[in-house]
Amino acid sequence: MLLHIPEVLTPEALARCRAVLENAAWVDGRVTAGTQSALVKNNRQLPEESKKAKAARAIVLEGLENSPLFFSAALPKRIFPPLFNCYEGEANAFGNHVDNAIRTMAATGQRVRTDLSATLFLSEPDEYDGGELVIEDTYGAHSVKLPAGDLVLYPSSSVHRVEPVTRGARIASFLWLESMVRETERRRLLFDMDMAILELRQTQGDTPAVVNLTGSYHNLLRMWADA
Repeated sequence: MLLHIPEVLTPEALARCRAVLENAAWVDGRVTAGTQSALVKNNRQLPEESKKAKAARAIVLEGLENSPLFFSAALPKRIFPPLFNCYEGEANAFGNHVDNAIRTMAATGQRVRTDLSATLFLSEPDEYDGGELVIEDTYGAHSVKLPAGDLVLYPSSSVHRVEPVTRGARIASFLWLESMVRETERRRLLFDMDMAILELRQTQGDTPAVVNLTGSYHNLLRMWADA
């Protein structure tokens, strides 16, 4: 499931995050690349343990925590600490690759299974040319270029790439997460049920049928979740 989640960062939070990243000391993005992806990765990245990365990370995590849509779709168990990259000048693209299945947190050594990947756009679309995130699935290739503050969530098993940036700078946060529900189709079913329940509650209230459907949702989550 590929999902656009709008306004993960409020305008105020976005402004704070961009201010933190202003004049950041970017380094070669291959520091977090696997063996295969290092061959096609050509961007810059903020050092994971730098002060600016930690400050911006706190803003992003707060935005994720306050997004009900993100929680419903991802059902996060562990979130790999958000990272930040910049596509600009000659370091401007990332070819086709698949994200590593397991990531290790530098600070704790804890492993995270990457069920889902996410990109949170921090530059507005008119601030750069190119830079589309292209995600391939069974239905073809999907080109994604979102407003600043918006996030796209997609399976980490997907082949994806970032097209060359030919003008300006594309700055974004990217992250991986391990879901409480490992199977993609089960997560999709739970998300669709949750969205249907929300609509029914808004239009019909908490009728007995809606309460029963809510109970079915939670019983499925109870059955499938590894919390």
